[in-house]
Amino acid sequence: MPVLFSSSSSSSPSNVHRHARSYHHLEGDVRWRRLYSSNQFFLRIGGDGKVEGTRRKEGLNSIVEIRSVQVGTVAIRSIHNGFYLAMNRKGKVYGTKAYSPNCKFKERIEENGYNTYASFHWHHEGRPMFLSLNSKGLPRRGIRTRWQHLSTHFLPMLVS
Repeated sequence: MPVLFSSSSSSSPSNVHRHARSYHHLEGDVRWRRLYSSNQFFLRIGGDGKVEGTRRKEGLNSIVEIRSVQVGTVAIRSIHNGFYLAMNRKGKVYGTKAYSPNCKFKERIEENGYNTYASFHWHHEGRPMFLSLNSKGLPRRGIRTRWQHLSTHFLPMLVS
């Protein structure tokens, strides 16, 4: 939707009127990707629901469906086994077959081109809790994460 300005000749910010933009056409968007962390792991949701990083690009459990459930909010599901990525109130990341509010993540594109995924439902002391893999490829608890940490940055790579 175009940005509309007032017809006033003054260019001061107080005279500028903007209409809210509508991005509802993005709801329901589905992308198949491999989430590659900035510390060189592919996010993997195993057949038992265990979430971890793997260095193997070819692994079937690392192909995920990123589905937009509302503007800026996504659900991430393993294509191979159907487990949804989820985070509980303590910031523990896990896989679950049943979709719930724990499976919703706010997706944000950062300045470096990587994406961050914060729990939509849970916060810790007023701060968002992010999906993150440590240097060994294990998930970090959301309560210990910040958007500035490179371990929270993921590159959604096309599935070839």
